[in-house]
Amino acid sequence: MANLKMIVGLGNPGPQYQANRHNIGFQCVDLFARRRQIDLGKLQMQARTGEGWVQRGESRQKVLLVKPLTYMNASGQAVGQLARYYQVPLEGILVIHDDLDLEPGKLRLRAGGGSGGQNGVKSLIQHLGSDAFTRIRVGIGRPPGSMPAAAYVLQNFSADEEVIFAPLRERICDALECWLFEGVQVAMNRYNASPSPGGDRVAKPSSSSAPAMNQA
Repeated sequence: MANLKMIVGLGNPGPQYQANRHNIGFQCVDLFARRRQIDLGKLQMQARTGEGWVQRGESRQKVLLVKPLTYMNASGQAVGQLARYYQVPLEGILVIHDDLDLEPGKLRLRAGGGSGGQNGVKSLIQHLGSDAFTRIRVGIGRPPGSMPAAAYVLQNFSADEEVIFAPLRERICDALECWLFEGVQVAMNRYNASPSPGGDRVAKPSSSSAPAMNQA
């Protein structure tokens, strides 16, 4: 399926993780699916998937939306299998994931590159055999004080953070459509340069930690 492009959101499966910072990738894929009325109900190769067409003007693009069900650290198991089964080239894969090293509300599109310490991306590189796929890094910032990163990423977004992240998810979906129809370079120029909504107004979370989980 040479024309098929794959959009992957990273996260942990299960309702207890649904609103976590670590699940921003899942959240964006869910929103994109609702926007484009793509059913994410299919279970295959350790992932929840949805296949459909995205139309823009006279052009349309077939997409496969993917939410790995292997937990974050093993995301590549599902994505590698699906990429091989659907014969999707590396340049046809885009991955959305959280990033501790970006300020909250910032996003960065990038064509290729290392994992930046993100364990889900490490797994993808391992199972795809290359880092030459596109990714959207979504900034969630660093944990406050001495809170462990594993506890911080498994906390839900606060109400104050949602003021920033609700419109950011919409903007990420806009960036996905740009990537689908105009390519990664145009998407990078347009969305990396755009100011994030709300800038640095996002409130820092409290230091009360969620239980540390080894899936982070």
